[in-house]
This record gives sequence, structure tokens and C-alpha cells, in this order.
Amino acid sequence: MKVYISADIEGVAGIANWEEARKTSREYPYFAEQMTREVAAACEGANVSGATEILVKDAHGSGRNIDPSKLPENVNLIRGWSGHPYKMIQGIDESFEAVAFVGYHSYGGSNANPLAHTINSSVIDYIKLNGEYLSEFLLHAYLATYLGVPVVFLSGDKGICEEARRFNQNIVTVAVSEGEGAASTSIHPNKSVKLIKDGMEKALKGHFNKNKVELPKRFSLEIKYNFHGNAYKNSFYPGVIQKTPKSILFETGDYFEIIRATSFLI
Repeated sequence: MKVYISADIEGVAGIANWEEARKTSREYPYFAEQMTREVAAACEGANVSGATEILVKDAHGSGRNIDPSKLPENVNLIRGWSGHPYKMIQGIDESFEAVAFVGYHSYGGSNANPLAHTINSSVIDYIKLNGEYLSEFLLHAYLATYLGVPVVFLSGDKGICEEARRFNQNIVTVAVSEGEGAASTSIHPNKSVKLIKDGMEKALKGHFNKNKVELPKRFSLEIKYNFHGNAYKNSFYPGVIQKTPKSILFETGDYFEIIRATSFLI
């Protein structure tokens, strides 16, 4: 069984401030270690359920956060960014039987995590897809669905876990924290590791056919920038119109075109 795992840091246990997610900060090494522990736990749970091959994408910041030596030996790890439009699930294809998300966080504009954002908070105010705020989870979960790969597991803040269950109620979720304003209440980091391992094991023992959803027929992507100049410049992307001085709109019936557009517009 081939399993894909995408990992981020803003949804790991205990994290509450951007300094803790930045590689240049003295607070970062602890949270990079916690990210590694949670990813390793997901891999171990997958192996218990019969995974023979696991591909992990280190999908935070530089893409160089996870300690490879602490992952099981049947894991291949993608570090850095190739520039491929699949972004946080680079390397996935139709041969994978399941995809999981570890350390994920709520969408930009949410109050469910002090670090809530979508892709690039320094540039983007918010992103909406078909009128709903778009999270990094949903952006990539739709892509997995587009490729026919079931989404089986997610861990992160309470808000993103609730969103994952709205996407598909059969997704096994583990909420390790709950945000409120600029604060976060988290479970013990060791408990998060245990729950993620158990959750991943449970997820991969289920019936994956229940984890597939039907994609919408049409997609409407709205991006609001912090700076009006970005909206003007990006309005020249093929098919884009400028909606307001700070926002643009792109519509298509092919989800890959959403994925391609976000690679250039964000």
C-alpha cells in the first residue's frame, strides 16, 4: 500500500507564534522536532496498517524541517521546493492509495489558530474558492480528489479538523490545539504523537471508497491581496479579471487550472 503524507508546522502541538515556525528563530528547533515526531508517528501508524511505501512532503517554509533519520526506513522524504504546481503534495499521482495531512492549520482569516493563513500571509489577505475561504488543506484535498486519491487523515488545529470532516465525514482527524485570538491551547506533545499514530492506523484500516468526494463542476477563485499593485499586476494572468482594487477573480471548469493559477498568482 502506497501512502502519501503532507506535513506542515503551524498545526503541530504547542505552537502559538510565528517565531516558533521560522528557521532563523532560536525557538524553532523545538517545533521542528515536534513536527518530525508527529510525522514519524503518522508513518508508524501507516506501517502498522500495512503501508509498504510512504512518500512524505516537508511542506513548511523552506521545506527543510523534518529530521529524515527519525522516520521509518520505508519512507522517502521530499525536501525543498521543485516549483511543481502540486506544491504541498508534490510527487503524488494516481498510484497512491491514500493521502494524509499532518500539522495542518486553518485558513487565512480564521480565528482557529494564531498562525492561520493560506500559502503566503505576507502577500495574501484571503483566498476564496466558490465563495468559501480556502485553506491549504482544501486546496490540496481537492487536488488529491482530482487525481482519484482518497483523503484519509488530518491532524492540526480544531478548526481545520472540523473543515476536513465537512469535506468528508469519513476522514479521521486529530485536533492537537484550539486557537483563540493570538493564543492557542494545546494538548501535551507526547499525547499528540500517540493520537496521531493511532489515528493514522485507524484511517488506513477503513474503507477508502468512502473518502472520495465529487468535485464541483465549476471553480471560482477569488484572491484578495494586501497591496493593490499585486491585484493589478496579476489581473494580466490569462482568464483573470480584477474584481476590486485589491482582488482578482479566476473561473474555470478544470481544477488543475486552479492549481496552476495559484502557483503564479500567490
